[in-house]
Amino acid sequence: MPSIQVLNMQGAKVGEMELNDSIFAIEPNVAAMHLVVRSILANKRQGTQSALTRGMVRGGGRKIYRQKGTGNARHHGNRAPQFAHGGVVFAPQPRDYVINVPKKVRRLALKSALTEKFNAGEILVVDQIKFEEAKTKYAAKMLKDLGVEKRALLVLEGRDESILRATQNLANLDDCYVNTLNVYDILRAGKLVVTRAAMENIQEVYA
Repeated sequence: MPSIQVLNMQGAKVGEMELNDSIFAIEPNVAAMHLVVRSILANKRQGTQSALTRGMVRGGGRKIYRQKGTGNARHHGNRAPQFAHGGVVFAPQPRDYVINVPKKVRRLALKSALTEKFNAGEILVVDQIKFEEAKTKYAAKMLKDLGVEKRALLVLEGRDESILRATQNLANLDDCYVNTLNVYDILRAGKLVVTRAAMENIQEVYA
């Protein structure tokens, strides 16, 4: 059973925590992670793009000149794609981009992503996060003490207004909760900063 150090906000070790094999020690499934990331990104698309085909453009019902004798190419209306104000070839229409992924595949992808991060040593478990005031400077100092230099994902057990206010102006830090944790956010982050309570909750939910 793998274990991980538990740190305080100053980056000092204050304990150790055992992790569940079924979440942090599986064989990562790259195909599952790829499918879930594709699904997350596709589901964010609004799908409202729209353009008119030649059959939808108003006007152009009259033949622009006679078929023969002009020396020009043969045309019917002036709403064909080669004309100004004409329709669009294969015009995009509103559509649904949603990719449905089975629940088992989503869970496998999440466990694979967590295992990848654990194997890379990119998960930091913090005993508890509590700031003197809800100010950005305290959150920035915590990240510096923990050695977080690039983009990070802060995983909380639940909503905490003081933590959210202190971290919302940090460009390299994203917040999420145990019930909103997803594969795309995990893989996008350089490091995961997880509170001890959130880590226990993750293991309880996904084990």
